[in-house]
Amino acid sequence: MRSSPERLTRYTVPAAALLAVGLALLLPDNGRLWDTLNRALPSPPDPRVVVVGIDDASLRDYGRLSGWPRDLYSQALRTLDEAGVQTIGLDLRLGDLAQNEAGLAEVFSQPNVVLAVRPGERPSLPAGWRAPLGVSTLDAGPGGTVRTFQTAYPEGGRLRPSFARQLAVSAGQPVPLDTTPRLLRLFRSDPAHLSVIPFRDVVNGNVRFGDLQGRVVLIGLTAESLPQPPRRDAAGEATPAVLLHARAVSTLLAPPLLRLPLWLTLLLCVTVAVLAVLVRGLWGFVIALAALALAVPLWLVNVMFPGMTVSLAAILSTALVALERWWTLRNLGTRDPLTGFGNRLAFTRAVEHRWPGREGRPIGLLLVDLSGFRRVNETYGRAAGDEVLRALAARLQLHKRRGDMVFRWGPDEFAVLLDNTGPRDLDALTEGVQQTLEDFSYRDLPLRASVGGAATSPEVRTPTELVEAASRSRYRRKYQQEQGG
Repeated sequence: MRSSPERLTRYTVPAAALLAVGLALLLPDNGRLWDTLNRALPSPPDPRVVVVGIDDASLRDYGRLSGWPRDLYSQALRTLDEAGVQTIGLDLRLGDLAQNEAGLAEVFSQPNVVLAVRPGERPSLPAGWRAPLGVSTLDAGPGGTVRTFQTAYPEGGRLRPSFARQLAVSAGQPVPLDTTPRLLRLFRSDPAHLSVIPFRDVVNGNVRFGDLQGRVVLIGLTAESLPQPPRRDAAGEATPAVLLHARAVSTLLAPPLLRLPLWLTLLLCVTVAVLAVLVRGLWGFVIALAALALAVPLWLVNVMFPGMTVSLAAILSTALVALERWWTLRNLGTRDPLTGFGNRLAFTRAVEHRWPGREGRPIGLLLVDLSGFRRVNETYGRAAGDEVLRALAARLQLHKRRGDMVFRWGPDEFAVLLDNTGPRDLDALTEGVQQTLEDFSYRDLPLRASVGGAATSPEVRTPTELVEAASRSRYRRKYQQEQGG
């Protein structure tokens, strides 16, 4: 029987590695873990991003949004321009700009103004229009929860940049067009950071220019009285769309969140899985907890570590070790530790299991006795005797057919339970095994194997009678060898 380390190397370690590879391919991302870290460890607010909100007070002052005079927007943009803002984003539905007054179109058509458009919307722009457009789309999941955003969306066979991406580029941040979902960061509140300014204050000029200078300003609806599509952030709080766009811009302006490449995730999962198998015991759970905990400090340095996937790889490997131990304990009472064959109890169970079907599939039995084994132990020690037994077991293993079973019957005896073997086939099989063991020896000590066989027949009515018949055959063989020797 192979030792425990050999079994681990040959079976459990490769199985753990394969499971780890499959797990890494199936779960390369850990959305729930990253959501939890995003909520528990929000990033500091980006002071460069400011929202000008069209709130309920602004609606009370100027009436229904659809009836606002266009010069309100013009005045707001002029105030922001005088304050020295870097970029202005309009998350508003202003209709066909080609039909607007020339002065208003001139205000909007500035290089530092970004206009949000609906997906598929193609506004007719006046000649000389310079302001970039961005698709105002949020990746809303179940319940309207927005966890991710994209920098581009496919449309008409090409990629259209998103609203947040255009603002970040206008602010001087190079952002490639990419349809890969990016995690929308949560930012903790900071009383010292004036993140939302009422729209009416901007129109009336009641703002400190120092709060706006060099900032990225988004203008959009924040009023609670107007019906808007339900939008929630990763923390589950209802959030106006303009604030979610502002967070997307802040995410793009902040240091990027780095995802581990797939090959590195595969390597980590395999390493952790193999390590959990080798250390065994409860150490696998310690490794799993350590892998999960490692996600926290890495998150703080902007690395999205797949701690859940790596932790599951360690847990699965620990489960493999537990399964191996259960299997070992289950077979401990029926397995010979030296040869790996079943012992006498296993033989009894095997015979009892096959005995009812002996009419259709006759049962044969070979008993092998080794003469001279005691002299090997006395002359060279027990280690030499164990070596002899393993060598004999290897020869029997090579000679057995499919369906046959080999057992260690006694200290120097073996039994071979033959499948579907009647009296006609028994003699040939017995002689074949006997010839296989004819030249058996150890160093200078000759060894002699005696093989006797029996098969089920009308005269053999019980397993005990089968064993007795095979024993008589073996003794006759042994007697003949002694007389011939």
